[in-house]
Amino acid sequence: MFLVGAVATLATVAPLFLGTEPLPSVFYWVCMLMGAGFAVAAAGVIRSARAQRRHTEADAAPSPSAT
Repeated sequence: MFLVGAVATLATVAPLFLGTEPLPSVFYWVCMLMGAGFAVAAAGVIRSARAQRRHTEADAAPSPSAT
């Protein structure tokens, strides 16, 4: 998602520098995929970090003795 949004952003900015006609408004909506892709990636990083912390805390917890 992020990559598609990034390419669309470059495509919408290019006419400004090239002096050509602006692209249709659909391209501006596709640019929003870059932010959505970043949000999905950030949520994945946070979820992975929380899972790793839970795993580390579970390993560090003393196990009950069998005596």
